[in-house]
Amino acid sequence: MNSTIAPPRLEGEVLRVSEVHQRDREQMFSLMNQYYANVRQDAFDSDFDSKHWVIVARCPANGKVAGFSTQWFGDYTIEGDSIGVLYSGDTIIDRQYWSRNPLASLWGRLALQLIDRNPTRTLVWFLISKGYKTYRYLPVFFKEFYPNPAIPTPKKHQRILDHVAKSKFAHRYLQSRGVIAAEPNGCRLRESVADVTKQRLRDDFIRYFNQVNPGHASGDELCCIAPLTRNNFNDAAYRMISRHVDTPRGGQCTVSAADFE
Repeated sequence: MNSTIAPPRLEGEVLRVSEVHQRDREQMFSLMNQYYANVRQDAFDSDFDSKHWVIVARCPANGKVAGFSTQWFGDYTIEGDSIGVLYSGDTIIDRQYWSRNPLASLWGRLALQLIDRNPTRTLVWFLISKGYKTYRYLPVFFKEFYPNPAIPTPKKHQRILDHVAKSKFAHRYLQSRGVIAAEPNGCRLRESVADVTKQRLRDDFIRYFNQVNPGHASGDELCCIAPLTRNNFNDAAYRMISRHVDTPRGGQCTVSAADFE
């Protein structure tokens, strides 16, 4: 009788981008290239260096990077309101660890630190989704998020989303569609990584993602937003955040004022 041995649970940590070893950067680029087509080294390096932190998942046996997610936090003034925006950039996890990795737990802890450091400000999570797997994080984590198949996006959140998307992607942001248009020969998910099959279309959220971002297979990215408050995290999110996470060096990055200087 054949038995399948599950891969080991990955270790995870949050590092400031300035702390990342060159070897790790090379492994992250290699991982991106494995799951995305048309990944350019110069574009990867430029995007990576623009971020504040990177959430890293490692194989405990050899320390090799098996997943990562880059994170940026910035300030915007929109119609007189001060808005703090957490933006998730390049994110990928080795396929064998899709259900056994600490990225979501560590992202949640990072978000809670930012919430607690900004108790009186409006905070949002801004992310762009090339594939349904990224969009699917929204209903897993949040009570309120947009775009949402159940309700229209409120004007306030639409203004924030439009403002941030325009500032980051300029003419590539197609406001009427809410997507970032793919560049010619731009980065896109490789086939079989996140294909939308008939079976997956039975899921309401995947079906909606496919409807509002029909060019995802070519690299179009759906712009999404969720309020960052403790009350907006749902019960499943708190269960995920509270999971034990092994750390390679026994510690995790703590957000401080120095991160934004």
